[in-house]
This record gives sequence, structure tokens and C-alpha cells, in this order.
Amino acid sequence: MKIGARYLGDGRCEFVVWAPLLDEVAVKIIAPEARTVEMVKGERGYWRAMVEGVGPGARYFYLPGGGKERPDPASHFQPEGVHGPSEVVDHSAFRWGDEAWAGVALESMIIYELHVGTFSPEGTFAGVIPRLGQLKEMGVTAVEIMPVAQFPGERNWGYDGAYPYAVQNSYGGPEGLKRLVDACHTSGLAVVLDVVYNHLGPEGNYAGEYGPYYSGKYKTPWGGALNFDGPYADGVRNHFIQNAIYWLKDFHVDALRLDAIHAIFDMGAKHFLRELAEEVDKLSRETGRKRLLVAESDLSDVRVIRTHDEGGYGMDSQWLDDFHHSLRTLLTGERRGYYMDFGRVGHLAKAMGDGFVHEWEYSRYRLRTFGSSSRELPASRFVVYSQNHDQVGNRMLGERLPELVSFEALKLAAGAVLLSPHVPLLFMGEEYAEVSPFQYFVSHGDPDLIAAVRKGRREEFEAFHTGEEPPDPQAEETFLRSKLRWGARSEGHHKVMLDFYKRLIEARNSIPARERLDKHALRVSTDGEGLLAYLRQARDGGGLFCAMNFKEGDSVLTPDLPAGRWEKVLDSSEERWGGPGSLSAAAIGHGQELALRGLSFALYGLEKNK
Repeated sequence: MKIGARYLGDGRCEFVVWAPLLDEVAVKIIAPEARTVEMVKGERGYWRAMVEGVGPGARYFYLPGGGKERPDPASHFQPEGVHGPSEVVDHSAFRWGDEAWAGVALESMIIYELHVGTFSPEGTFAGVIPRLGQLKEMGVTAVEIMPVAQFPGERNWGYDGAYPYAVQNSYGGPEGLKRLVDACHTSGLAVVLDVVYNHLGPEGNYAGEYGPYYSGKYKTPWGGALNFDGPYADGVRNHFIQNAIYWLKDFHVDALRLDAIHAIFDMGAKHFLRELAEEVDKLSRETGRKRLLVAESDLSDVRVIRTHDEGGYGMDSQWLDDFHHSLRTLLTGERRGYYMDFGRVGHLAKAMGDGFVHEWEYSRYRLRTFGSSSRELPASRFVVYSQNHDQVGNRMLGERLPELVSFEALKLAAGAVLLSPHVPLLFMGEEYAEVSPFQYFVSHGDPDLIAAVRKGRREEFEAFHTGEEPPDPQAEETFLRSKLRWGARSEGHHKVMLDFYKRLIEARNSIPARERLDKHALRVSTDGEGLLAYLRQARDGGGLFCAMNFKEGDSVLTPDLPAGRWEKVLDSSEERWGGPGSLSAAAIGHGQELALRGLSFALYGLEKNK
């Protein structure tokens, strides 16, 4: 069931809203001509009204239960913010230029995560477009946009969105997002959009006045859980499934990243995620272009990413926090919180080769047995990273990795991510070692909510006993500190790092073994103390070998390599990359020793018949 205001042409607009428990609902047109039209209740609680003389740009409220003016829960645009009227949008009016766009295969994606408000000085969709060429030149193949659903004010990470269908007005609204997606496709870049289906933001959220959107059985860290399995759950499920189709169809988005699916609670026979995946698969078949679903999951449960035939939910891939935690603990020595379950090089080897680190074993952090084996799943089912908005922004001061580790360790982290068999993700600015923090910021209008957010941030970090006060989330300065410094890309060690990322991505793309991402072509080994080596073999007889040294001091290993002359492709310790100078040989063979600088890696390739 399609919901919201659908412009049908010739000044006709159909309004549909789900309100199963109400006895009356009216739509109040407030511009261009004020009038109120009673709606008719239909099957399963959907109210309808066909209104003449209403065109694109018309603004309206609903009157649920004959009460106060409220925006449309499925509003496509909130030009005056979360409390203002909704606006009718004609999606057929936009002239797309991406007719020839065929998409990017998941296996070929190098994802670049960005926050629209802090990515450019302008802080808008239009501000992103002129910089797409630089991302493409670097080797990025997909842009991931943090949530754009309408949130309160002008500053927010996006996870406080109250209107899942409405594109943030301060970013440029629906027209601005379409222009950005079209520009990405014209540049050869896929678009991944981050969406939030586990909760709705607190300010401007009037969904509960329309119907039983919330469950009384579960809770999330952000408030009440959405009702995906209780009475009237069908209307809630439809609300979010249609939202996914809306982004993929009306905005030509290639993939959705589903935020924190572990907070989507559903004990029904068909999990919401499976139903969502089925509908997205149907759209893919109808349009002849594969659309993707990428989950963020804290469950280490293979059901999330198994196919429907395998009894899974059918997500195409998921973020692999295990990889990040394994890598971060090796580089920083951090062991607090969820990091306590990591810290050995064997953890990274398992994340690199298998995926999930925990396979139904005891977790000291969770105080219970946890996890499942993902050994048999393709490497493309996982997205890996050394930084992302969560792992940077959820630190008290929002420090990026360059503030925590050395330049050599940064390059090692880049190599671990970009040379892994999984799908790599970069966080905006990472490619040139950006040092501006990414801090938590909001611009709520409710004084009580502002006070609660400030209190929550203080309490969250009290356990660390640092004696420091978290940055004020409501202060504009917190937001401005988080903006990228684009000028740094061409300066000093920042330029060296940018050139290094370009070379690293080029190396990833040029090696034949890259195209073979199945686990059977991969062998990972460690010395248990800080050395990690892995071998990937190509179908044509070529291969890739990478040795990584997570020790501070120089080390020597004797890799078990297939016969042939393995030629060096890249060494992160070379002087041209700002390093102390390489110790690794220009070529190695079976049984030969390989020397590595501390906190470095060396990459070798074997071409067919060499």
C-alpha cells in the first residue's frame, strides 16, 4: 500500500495515511488555497482522499482524530522543519540523466561514507557534487550518504529523523538529493543511502497520534521500539518497506545501509528484514538492475546475511565491526568496553579470512556465549573499515585515527582494509589523514530535549573518569569543528597519504586475485605475536601475497609461497610514502625470508606463468 501524498497530474492529488484506530481524519490544505477535506477510511485502517486543484508545492497538514494539525508521517518534504506543514512533491518532474547507468557490483565497490553537513563548506547536496571527481580519481566506486530523513534544525548526524520519506530541507530537499544521485551516476559512482528503521527521532515525531507505530514489548537505546510483530504491525511494516522502495525507485539509489538492525525486534514467522529483502529483490527483477541491502548488525548472526534459500534474511552484506575492533586494538592497545574481546593478531586473521570472530564462544564484554560461523559465506558479504561515523563520532572527543596512532600505523590500517578480501569502506577525510574531529552534534528546538541530550552524553562517558566535559552537542561550534578541511589534501603528509591511498586502491584493482573473493582462494596465517600474512590465488594461476607487521620493531618471516617469482607491488615503509625506508626485497620466492619494518606491510603479486 503506497502512503503519503501522490501527485497524479492535472491538479489531482491522492492523500493516503494509515490510522487504524481513529474515527476521523481530514487533510487540511493550507497553501495555495486553504480548505479541509474529510478522508474516507478503507481496509486495514488506511484513510484516503482524492483532492482536485492541488499541485506540486501545495502544503498540507492532517487532522488526526479531528485534533491538532500534524504533518504527514509519510511526508515527502518538510520545507519548514519537523513541526511545519508537509509539501506535495511531483517525482515524475525530475529529468534524470542516468538512463545508461548499470550500477556497480558489490564485489567492485570501494565505499566512501560521508555526512552531507560536514563534507563541504556549503553543507548541502550541491556542495558534494563538485568534489565527486576527486573521489572518482582516488578510486572510489560508491558514495555512502549518512541519513537524510528530515531531522530537527539544521545540524544532526541524521539518526534523529522523524520523517523517513522527507529529504532534509537544509541539505537541499528532494530535488537536491536527486541532483546528487544523478551526478554520482554520471560520474560512474554508485549511491548507498543510510536509512533508520529501528526508531524515529524524538522531536517532531507525531506517528503515535496516528496509530500503534510502537511496541510495548521492546526498547531500544534511543527510545521506544517500532511495532514490527504486534497487533497492527502490518501497517508499520508497510510504512518502512514502501520507504525502501521509495528511495530505490524515485531517487534511483543503488543500495540502502540499514542502521542497527539488531534493534529491529520481530518474533514473527517472517522477519521484517526478510520481507523487505523480498520486496527489494522484486524491484530488482522488474527494473533489470540489482539493488542492494547492507545491514549494520551487532548480532554476529549469519542468518542476517544468508540468502533466503539458506534460511536467512537475505541481506546482501553487513558491516563487520569485528574487523574494525581487531584492527583498532592491535594499533592502539585499547581494551575498554567492547574492545576487551579483541587484541590478538589471530582475531584480525579470523576477521580477514572468515568474517565473524566469535563462533558461539564466551564474550567477556557481553557476559554470555555469542556469535556464529561465517566461514562458508563469500567475502563480499562483509564491509570492513578502520574508521566510520560510529567508531569516530561515538568517542567522547570524536578523535579520528590520526590523533591516536602514528603515520606508519595509519598506512598499515589502510592496507589492512583495502587489501582485505571484503568490501572496503572509507570514512570521509580518512584518505588524507584528516585530523578534524567528527563529534556528536544536534540542533533541537525543545529545551527539555536539549538538556536530556547533554545529560546523556555526560553520563555516557562518566565511566571513563577522564575529568573532561564532552563537547556540547547543541553548540554550533561542535558542528563546525567537525567539517572537513579540504585544503589539507594538498599539504605535506596529508598529500602523501592521499597519494598512498590512490596507489593502494590502484594496487587492489590491478591484481588478478582481487576478482576471486571466495574463501577457498584465501589463506591467512599469523605468528601469534604481531605478524599476519595472507595469500589469495587467482584462477589464472596468478596471486596476491601480503605480509603485515603490527609490531613496533622490524621483523622477519619466511612465507609459504607457491613456486614463482613474487614481485613487490607496494611497501608502506618506503620513503616516498613518508616511511623510514623499505627492508623488503624487490622479489621473493618460495622459502625466502622477507624483512618488514615495524608497523608496515608489503604487497607482492605473482603473474601467470612467471
